[in-house]
Amino acid sequence: MDAAFTEEQDEIRRTLRELLHKRCGPDEVESAVHTPRGYDEGLWRQLAGQLGLPGLALPAAYGGAGCGRTELALACEEAGRVLLPSPLIATAALAAPLVLGLGAERQRAELLPALAAGELTATLAVPGGRLATALALTGQNAGDWAGGGRAGGIQARAQAGGWRLYGEAAQVLDGHSADVLLVAAHTGGFARSRTLIFLVRADAPGLVRIRQTAMDETRPQARLELREVAAELLGEGEGEGEGEGDEAVVTGALAATGVGAAAALAAEAVGAADAALARTVEYVQVRKQFGRPVGSFQAVRHRLADLYVAVRAARSAAYYAAWSASGSAGDLRPAEPGAAGLALAQALEALRNVAAEAVQLHGGIGFTWEHEAHLYFKRAACDELLLGPVHRLRAQAAEQAGLFAAGKDGAGKGAAGAFGAREAVDA
Repeated sequence: MDAAFTEEQDEIRRTLRELLHKRCGPDEVESAVHTPRGYDEGLWRQLAGQLGLPGLALPAAYGGAGCGRTELALACEEAGRVLLPSPLIATAALAAPLVLGLGAERQRAELLPALAAGELTATLAVPGGRLATALALTGQNAGDWAGGGRAGGIQARAQAGGWRLYGEAAQVLDGHSADVLLVAAHTGGFARSRTLIFLVRADAPGLVRIRQTAMDETRPQARLELREVAAELLGEGEGEGEGEGDEAVVTGALAATGVGAAAALAAEAVGAADAALARTVEYVQVRKQFGRPVGSFQAVRHRLADLYVAVRAARSAAYYAAWSASGSAGDLRPAEPGAAGLALAQALEALRNVAAEAVQLHGGIGFTWEHEAHLYFKRAACDELLLGPVHRLRAQAAEQAGLFAAGKDGAGKGAAGAFGAREAVDA
């Protein structure tokens, strides 16, 4: 592994940081989250049109930049510094890899250039709020999370002329504003029970989208209600979608997408933690108590030093995860087992600790909801709810890496079982 970034990668980071510094201050973030779509559409068009942000990891043949997941992770780190409200994660890290990896050539040619140019946004809808399980980050994505049997989750039925979806999904990232929805639905009944991915257009009759109230307004979520909504199977048509109707291929693609998404989110969390720590260090140097700066007290210095080490470790883990998953967004070859999930756990924990200390070290003003320290605190809490918790990320990473494989005597325990036993003891 070469830890040095290329000139192109450094240029991506520098250009994006300069632009976001000018266009995405705390006041701009506050204004953007209260718009109908939840982000600044003008800024998003600039990021997509001038910098090609949503197409960084897409092949040039589909209008992308032809880079890889490392470049996308660097862009997400800069976006995390300013808590940029945008559909970047949902579009570039969740939806685009699935379209590229599973879609028929007709679907790729239709959707990917528009996604890369920012003309369309997309997201992944998983029923039951089990996005982390579907991406194989906190458990095995065996497909039952989509609502097996005749009730629950989202059901898909094949009819003359296409498919129809019925059901609900909550906590869908950017679900209220995405132009294209990739919906995980159960089909086949009892005899051929399986989970597949379907394409649903935002204007499809019978689709109701309700923006949910979220603690972190920079990460909007929605509830989707589907009542006999017309859908198209991802990979359907022309016979070019790999594994059309094959659940094993779909769950494998979801797991591979989870690797890239975890690396991107880990980098984003590292950017947010680094920015919150920098703001806190700056504040304790000017805030005085007992006639001297708070930052001059040894106890405060020790706390900040611990946070600095945690952020640096999380950044190294995020970079390694992105490098391990290197390749285009649609490259579904396996990365190093457990690296991405472990990096995400490290980054989320670092952001949570930095945000909590930032609130405390800012003193009385830090406990007011109006202060920007709470923006980072809310991001830390909601990201862990969306793709955590941290201990389950680590348990699944340990399982994937084979750290808890049974020994010759058969006495070994799985990581999930070990963590479950510990939780039972703690309770």
